[in-house]
Amino acid sequence: MNVTEELLDLQSLKGQTRGTDFLVSVCEAVDDLKLPWSKVSGIITDGVPAMAGERSGLSTLICNKVSEEGGNAIKLHCIIHQQALCAKHLKFDHVMKPVVKAINSIRSKALHHRQFQQFFLDIQAEYGDVIYHNDVRLLSRGSAMQRFFSLREEIGHFLGEKRQPMEELSDPVWLADLAFLVDMTKHLNALNVNLQGQNAVVSQLYTHIMAFGTKLPLFQRHLSQTEPCTAQFPALKEVIDSFPQDNIGAQMMSYATAIASLSMEFSKRFRDFAVIEKDMLLFSSPFSVDPDDAPPQLQVELIELQCDDERRSKHQQLSLVDFYGQLDKGRFPEMQTFAKKMLSLFGSTYLCEQTFSVMNLNKNRLRSRLSDSHLCDILRISTTSLKPDLASLLKSKSQYHPSH
Repeated sequence: MNVTEELLDLQSLKGQTRGTDFLVSVCEAVDDLKLPWSKVSGIITDGVPAMAGERSGLSTLICNKVSEEGGNAIKLHCIIHQQALCAKHLKFDHVMKPVVKAINSIRSKALHHRQFQQFFLDIQAEYGDVIYHNDVRLLSRGSAMQRFFSLREEIGHFLGEKRQPMEELSDPVWLADLAFLVDMTKHLNALNVNLQGQNAVVSQLYTHIMAFGTKLPLFQRHLSQTEPCTAQFPALKEVIDSFPQDNIGAQMMSYATAIASLSMEFSKRFRDFAVIEKDMLLFSSPFSVDPDDAPPQLQVELIELQCDDERRSKHQQLSLVDFYGQLDKGRFPEMQTFAKKMLSLFGSTYLCEQTFSVMNLNKNRLRSRLSDSHLCDILRISTTSLKPDLASLLKSKSQYHPSH
């Protein structure tokens, strides 16, 4: 059971980008490699209408084609994209706008930016600069807010010298809102980082989402207590300790309400993953599932597996791929088939996003003669996990350096 996460093909769409246009390109790529459509286990997209439309979206069209070939594919919305949409639900515009304005004021003017960096160098500040915020970059809000909060006193002093005072920095309530947003974006960024990476099993990704969804009610209870607990909110605790005479505690209920709203947003999303939640539980924890809850074709093999103490110990020691790979094909054929399907599901479009980032680095105005085929080769080499056998390739050539 060798699992390889690899780019199948790259197709250039130079006309329309409807679901049917995507389907033509996907069919061309799959048919060129003579891959059976019945083996497709699922498709995951970023949720745009052309991809996820109920009638003519690519995911629907592919699932219909797989069904025609005797297979069964499921549709999923990228788990990282859904988490990012949930994070945007926590807006706090009255905090974000002044912070972004201050950062842009410092960095957009070359002279101010150089003076700002020199000022930080002179006072030996913790950081040497502030970070731009960009909505497209999922982690930028948390990073920019964290840096701004750490340097808030220095930034206030510098802007004051430039006769651009930031009055919000002297408002304890606004600072508390800033601190709360810093702490929450830090938690959300940690979740986002856990969801990234290649070769991530879909059940493991969903576990991170479920864990964070369980943390949110805990955060809400902590902040709604008579004496709020700020153990998970260090920045907020710092502001409260700095202004003990101000009634910042009155803000805690509004923070608890914001967390409750975020929790509801998390519960609304990820419904496509909830549809296969039982399958993911069976795949990741086969020894804790009631056989009656398993699909009929797996029940007999599941009972036999649960009664095998040796297999139970190996499940605790090995990774899921190695565990299902060492199962006897003669005794557990259905379990292995089920495991292969779960291992072949993508939980996110991370590989596609990574390829897109590499393309942006290579395809620029200085390389106007770059053809589609050359770009395809560059992206494949840049993103592949396969290592070429250079010695064999060179031996197959009669002349290393052909004449020109």
